[in-house]
This record gives sequence, C-alpha cells and structure tokens, in this order.
Amino acid sequence: MNFSVIWENIINNKYLIGLSIFVIFYVVAELMKFITEGVFIKFAKKTKTELDDFFIKKTKRPFSFLLMFIGIRLAFVIIDLNGKVGDVVNNIINSVIVIIAIYIGITLLKLLIEFWGENFAERTKSEVDEHLISVIKKSLTVVFFIAVFLGILQVWGIEIGPLLAGLGIGGVAIAFALQKTLGNVFGGISMIFDRSISVGDVVVLDNDLRGEIVDIGLRSTKVKTFDNEFIIVPNGKLSEMNIHNVAKPEPSVRIIIPFGVKYGSKVDKVKKTVLKAIDKLEYLDRSTKDKKPLVRFMEMGDSALLFKAYFYIKSYKDRYEAIDQSTTMIYNALNKAKISIPFPQMDVHVKKR
Repeated sequence: MNFSVIWENIINNKYLIGLSIFVIFYVVAELMKFITEGVFIKFAKKTKTELDDFFIKKTKRPFSFLLMFIGIRLAFVIIDLNGKVGDVVNNIINSVIVIIAIYIGITLLKLLIEFWGENFAERTKSEVDEHLISVIKKSLTVVFFIAVFLGILQVWGIEIGPLLAGLGIGGVAIAFALQKTLGNVFGGISMIFDRSISVGDVVVLDNDLRGEIVDIGLRSTKVKTFDNEFIIVPNGKLSEMNIHNVAKPEPSVRIIIPFGVKYGSKVDKVKKTVLKAIDKLEYLDRSTKDKKPLVRFMEMGDSALLFKAYFYIKSYKDRYEAIDQSTTMIYNALNKAKISIPFPQMDVHVKKR
C-alpha cells in the first residue's frame, strides 16, 4: 500500500478537505462551549461585575453556531460549488453568519446599557428610570432588524444606496402622516429623559384628574384613578399639561385640617389640645424641625373661631388615612377637653310694622 499516493489523493479531494474543515470548526465550537461552561463562567463569577456572566450565558450558544457556520462557509469555499446553486448556498450561509454576528453585537450593547444603568444609580445615588433603559433596549431591537435586513441585502448583491435614499423620501411622507403619533412618542421620550413623572407617582392633571401613574409607554401614559378606573392620556398632550406631582421632590406631604370652636373658648387651650392629639398620629413625619405640627388661629368667623392644624406625614400614599385619623382625633380631643364645636347659625331679626 502506497501511503504517499493515498495522502496525495486525500489532499487533492476537495470534498474531504471541505468536510475536514467543517469537522475541525465543529470540534472547536464544542470545545469552546465546554471551556466556556467549565472555565469562563467560573472565572466570571469571581469578578466584581455581573456583565461578563450575563454576556457569556447569552452568547455562548450563538458563538458556537457562528463558529460552525464559518466552518461550513470555508468548507464550501474549498468545495467551490459552481452555478446558481453554489451562489444560493453561499448567500444563505453568509446571511446566517451576518444574523448571528449582529445578534451578538446587539446583545453586548444591551448588556452594556443595563450595566451602565446600575453603575449610574450607584454613582448618583438615584434610581435609574427603568423606562429609559427599556426605550433604549427596544430601539436596539429595531436597529437589530434594520441591520439584519440591510446586511442580508448586501450579501445577496442588492444595492442598498438607492433603497436608503427611497426610505429617506418615504420617511418624510410617513412623518407627516404620523405627525400626532410621532408627537406622542417624542413626548413620552422627553418625559422619560426629564424624569418629571415615574411609575407609582400620584399626579393631579389640568382637568383635576387625580390618580397613580401605572405605566409610561412610548405613545401614551396610563393613570389609575382612586375610583379604580384607567385613564389613558396621549404623551403629546400630557407633555403640554401642568402636572402636579404629589410624589416629588419627596414622598412627605403637608396635611391641613380646618376646624372651628365656639366663641369664648381659650385660644391657647385649643392649640395645646389639638397639638397633643396630632402628636399621637401614626403617620406623622418628625424628620426635621421644619415639619413639626402647628395650629394657627386664622379667623373670627360668623359662627366660630376658625383654626387650621398643619402637619406633615411620611408618605403621600397615606394622605386620606391621615386626614381621617387626624380629624377624628381632633374632634375627640376637643370634646374631651369640653371645648364646644358650634353649629353654623344666623340670627334673623324681624321688624314688626
């Protein structure tokens, strides 16, 4: 048996060489998968950041596929398929390689954005708006599909220059047709970047609508009223409104309770009695001296001496419970102190003719 002849036949056999190249790349891909799971992931767990952990987990399978398809592509280069069938096969393989490569790139960008968001929050000691990250990630998904579409066109030999020019002209026409929709989208983006409202905030809008922000989308914002109803407001309209955000700049809010006592009551006694009652309120915010409770004698009314009690509570979410509890406590405290609360009354004098 002449091994040199056999070896020469193997070397000259393009199909065997192509198959060998594919097998080598397949083995390397499987070996990379094994090394990734056995070495890289363990190493990544020891680092301070979780970025590398997520990137390895998200891309280890696409990387394996990428290596295998590169092997297939090189094998077909050696085999050198001729004619239309060869062109179609090569274009299909190249298209798959483009899709996988762009997917890996976009995945890395998304992970970098999430990593940036976490670092930004730690550095500024503020919450990164989840909707901002969500908008960027959704935008990257759109970029992925556009890049894949253009990449595949390029692979199949289709000129993308005229297409881009046509898309530019068509984009202007679409922008005019979708002017309101785009206005809502940009309104949503501006609110997200401005961070004037967030999910969970209680807001009062121009039309005296009061409710909790439950979702901020690109086109509209959903507000849940205290009657358990959903109000959907277009972002373009919302961005032009005067919005009273109860939740900002801090959750603590001031409560005002008006009340009246009969003429002849001692003002100092009324103030001390009410302050003592308010001091027992469970929602009371005592964090700073500026927030200590106050009682003001406001007016000598037609039927009563009119006072107002001022105090802060820890969270705007407890507003109505705090009003109910404090009003009840003030009423009971005045009764216990023998301080009368008069009914509104009016004297009518009739002149006899």
